[in-house]
Amino acid sequence: MRILGIDPGLRSTGWGVIAIEDGRLQHIANGAIQPKPSLADAQRLCIIHHGLDAVIASHHPDQAAIEQIFVAKSAGSALRLGMARGVGLLVCGIHDLPVSEMAARAVKKAVTGTGTADKRQIQDMVRRLLAVDAYNEDAADALAIAIAASNDAGKPASVGVVSNLGDTSGSTSGLSAAIAAALARDNAGNKDKS
Repeated sequence: MRILGIDPGLRSTGWGVIAIEDGRLQHIANGAIQPKPSLADAQRLCIIHHGLDAVIASHHPDQAAIEQIFVAKSAGSALRLGMARGVGLLVCGIHDLPVSEMAARAVKKAVTGTGTADKRQIQDMVRRLLAVDAYNEDAADALAIAIAASNDAGKPASVGVVSNLGDTSGSTSGLSAAIAAALARDNAGNKDKS
């Protein structure tokens, strides 16, 4: 099972693809689509569309997860973020990928254990869980979204239906086991160094 995580944004849309094999998380690829800020919004959205389309064509995910929109600093910021998010949903729809919406707080809690984690904590846990350095913060967020969505990977939404995965109280045994294994590896590595 392959999962595409998308962290939408007009300046930088992060993406990350993970696989779940025998209950283990595996990094496939990650990156960010970064249109030039000088371009008009329509051009930037087109670049995001083409970029996500290429990612899906290259890595063949079975499902996708995208961050839910949150209240931004201003209505204008929320609207512009919503446009990038809409393009992400559109591309997934064109490819008949089931899409889950993930609340940012739920992603943080699923990956780090706390809903108030900062960017550095998310990057650190992504590095531990997948043994990879993400392309940038947005790519790390996208990988975190995919990891959090892996909790429900055995229960994908119907094609074309968006499901809401803001509740992380469900099955987390696979992710919990992966986090425990990553922490154990880190602890063993730290003991070897001393």
